[in-house]
Amino acid sequence: MACHIIMDAMGGDHAPGAIVQGAVQALPAFEGTVTMYGMEDAIRKALDDCDAPQDIRARIQIRAAEQVITMEDDPVDVVRKKKQSSMTLALKALANGEGDAFVGAGNTGAMFMGASMIVRPLHGIRRAALATILPMEHPLLMLDCGANVTVTPQHLVQFAQMGTVYMQELFDISTPRVGLLNNGAEAHKGTPLQVEAYQQLQQSAALHFVGNVEGNEIPFGRCDVLVTDGFTGNVTLKFAEGMGRFLMRQVKGLFLSNVMTKLSFLLFRRNLYALKSKFNASEYGGSPFLGLSKPVIKAHGSSDAYAVKNAILQAVAYVEKDVTARIAAGIAQEQQTQSGQSPVNETLKDETAHRE
Repeated sequence: MACHIIMDAMGGDHAPGAIVQGAVQALPAFEGTVTMYGMEDAIRKALDDCDAPQDIRARIQIRAAEQVITMEDDPVDVVRKKKQSSMTLALKALANGEGDAFVGAGNTGAMFMGASMIVRPLHGIRRAALATILPMEHPLLMLDCGANVTVTPQHLVQFAQMGTVYMQELFDISTPRVGLLNNGAEAHKGTPLQVEAYQQLQQSAALHFVGNVEGNEIPFGRCDVLVTDGFTGNVTLKFAEGMGRFLMRQVKGLFLSNVMTKLSFLLFRRNLYALKSKFNASEYGGSPFLGLSKPVIKAHGSSDAYAVKNAILQAVAYVEKDVTARIAAGIAQEQQTQSGQSPVNETLKDETAHRE
């Protein structure tokens, strides 16, 4: 099937060059088009610089945008002060059905705010969540990774449901194991949030809940989906990224310390490069905002062309696997099995209210 990707070409540390080059690298791998929103002259120059073949250029459409959302902008600027920004216009195009998925590497808070208020969450989803694959012993999906600093137990249950569908569809795991990030294995450990979430996760028939997961268990395949609040998730994610770079730096220093170890490096460099790629989150592309009515993929702000390419291909897979519809069906089925009040969208009410 043809897939049409919409991109914010101006978001990220290396935009628009890395964004354009990533799209050029990704397009041969799927049928469809890429529509880029941003400064037209800058995008065309980036296309010229990467010497894109004519058949690939013909599949890239450019839409002019007068403004750019920077990393310093307040998240609400995407829907208030900068309505003509490349991010805002791209998200509106997605919401209007002009494409199948959005990919961007810009301001995370602005993207979440814009996606939640323009693209909108699925019916029944309390909060969309930023999900990230951690490159551990086995791929581990952690959510939330920064979109929702404060959550309720009900949010964590829905995060688990959405993460389960994602791992089933994109990683072919038939029954993903769900863990709750906590400071102890026992059911009574943690704050009232974790204690109540534990009980609700355990009671959900749709989930394969394996209990609390402590920080030292994260790298070793204890679960496939790890749920937590956005504050804890973001700190954990950045620590894991930093630790991966630290370990690779130490290994490199060890092998380059003398003549003998340098010879060993030549013998084992393929193994070392394989190890390095295992720690590289760019191998998995971007981080999806799960729970939205259409796919929105957040690439890392420092993404190079390779990472952007993988983020685009991740968006294509998301569309082809129809993950959005699967999440919607799963949430609807879970609601039918529950008594009491049905969930309603709480799209950033508290985040928006304190800014009024």
